[in-house]
Amino acid sequence: MTRAHGAIEAVWRIESTRIIAGVTRIVRDVGLAEELAQEAFVAALEQWPESGVPANPGAWLMATAKHRAIDRLRRSKVLERKTEELGHELSVRGGGAEEPDWDRAIDNHIEDDVLRLIFICCHPVLSTPARIALTLRMVGGLTTDEIARAFLVSDATVAQRIVRAKRTLTEAHVPFELPGRDELSARLSSVLEVIYLVFNEGYSATGGDEWLRPALCEDALRLGRILAGLMPDEPEVHGLVALMEIQGSRMRARVGPAGEPVLLLDQDRARWDYVLVRRGLAALDRAEALGAPLGPYALQAAIAACHARARTADETDWIRIAALYDALSQVAPSPVVDLNRAVALGMAFGAAVGLEIVDHLLEEPALDGYHLLPAARGDLLAKLGRFDEASKEFERAASLTRNGRERALLLDRAARPARTAG
Repeated sequence: MTRAHGAIEAVWRIESTRIIAGVTRIVRDVGLAEELAQEAFVAALEQWPESGVPANPGAWLMATAKHRAIDRLRRSKVLERKTEELGHELSVRGGGAEEPDWDRAIDNHIEDDVLRLIFICCHPVLSTPARIALTLRMVGGLTTDEIARAFLVSDATVAQRIVRAKRTLTEAHVPFELPGRDELSARLSSVLEVIYLVFNEGYSATGGDEWLRPALCEDALRLGRILAGLMPDEPEVHGLVALMEIQGSRMRARVGPAGEPVLLLDQDRARWDYVLVRRGLAALDRAEALGAPLGPYALQAAIAACHARARTADETDWIRIAALYDALSQVAPSPVVDLNRAVALGMAFGAAVGLEIVDHLLEEPALDGYHLLPAARGDLLAKLGRFDEASKEFERAASLTRNGRERALLLDRAARPARTAG
């Protein structure tokens, strides 16, 4: 790869979101906008090795994509309709209509356009897998191959999801605009869900032989930080960023020398990234300072903050964590929250208290096949000295997980449940 090619790919990764978003403002079709942006990328591959990398490569790519979009519209039969849609940029002189000022149509709206693009990619009309794939592609700048490898699916599967997502958005006539106040909360929830799903897949991979996929966590954090910059008055956006920053701070400590998982209470806290911890706590402060009741992400961030503030595992404020899970169960009730609450209560008030709650969850249909239910039950049983029962629970948990590293950890705990009891 030539130096120019390396520079082009680096610029594309940084600038592609802004370019696609800006071009979508003109063509009102996210699929076509990506196609035009990629044409600009190809033009750079052809020209920059000979002419040299421009002083402002992002601006060069934006201008090239923009001009191709304008040419496409001029050749189409819908120019008049597009001109009317951009009527605020249309000037009427002497009874005749001039073309919009296309440069201003893009250049004055870049940040708003990126936000619109995020909301389009995460539109509820799309399935969750399609939202994730399209967001990583359009906003995250990942290639189809990168997305496929991250989620352990084939390139063809990811490509089909993206193509179908674009088609669905076009057929549904999803507008290139921010949702109105009446639907903002629901739409924002979809955006935050997608970002956190990406983060979680990196933080605790659901399948494969690796416990972590740090690149996905980094992509999710980048998306979250972009969103926080675009929506500074939304507390849940800051709450999600806080949660990801604090959880992300533990990445180095989450794996041992051979890549094996290291659970939270066993981690060497000196290996935590305290720059990320401080960033996370600051984001949580911003969420709380906005004055609204804490939502699900901010509450989870507050729980993560309890761990981050404890210098040792023994200093963890489990009573506060249990209270925060109580609050979370009111705001966003779910069996998984109930399970986490049971674990916290077991740590705060004794394993018998936690086990009683967990046993009530055994018949919960939503937790059928959820490997962390028997894992949590095994942990509580081990703390109570019921080691044979604990071993069976860990074995069951190992049979349910699809992650090879996690399976090995659970089988090890099954073989030595007394060690789990601490």
